[in-house]
Amino acid sequence: MNHYTISELTIGMTESFTVEVTEEMQDKFTEISEDINPMHIDEDYAKKHGCKGRLVYGMLTSSFYSRLAGVYLPGEHCILHEVKSRFHNPVYIGDVLTVMGTVEEVHEAVRTIRIKAVIVNQDGQKVSQAMITAGVQEY
Repeated sequence: MNHYTISELTIGMTESFTVEVTEEMQDKFTEISEDINPMHIDEDYAKKHGCKGRLVYGMLTSSFYSRLAGVYLPGEHCILHEVKSRFHNPVYIGDVLTVMGTVEEVHEAVRTIRIKAVIVNQDGQKVSQAMITAGVQEY
């Protein structure tokens, strides 16, 4: 976990991590969200409708933006204020995603940053992008 303070953050700073989306993650998200749309839970149904397999929940992939801010950029001192995300391509179980964020704005007076973030899959396809606003607490 990173421990950046507001005074250590600069425009252009970048952090990233990679994660494989597992069936266990998908099943836990189904349980938590109670979203039982068959595109997410039924392999045959999803394939009949033109997908390679069960679609991973967009909100599951967006949850990685929380990890980006809360663990990597800024890390420990983060208070997540807002995440605006868009989805570009489907994600499937077994995909390996790289989550990247770059600081675009630093507002020291109000202790907030804006991070431009993107998630790409193992083939380099953008699957999601987001704009994150986070508070950075000083302790």
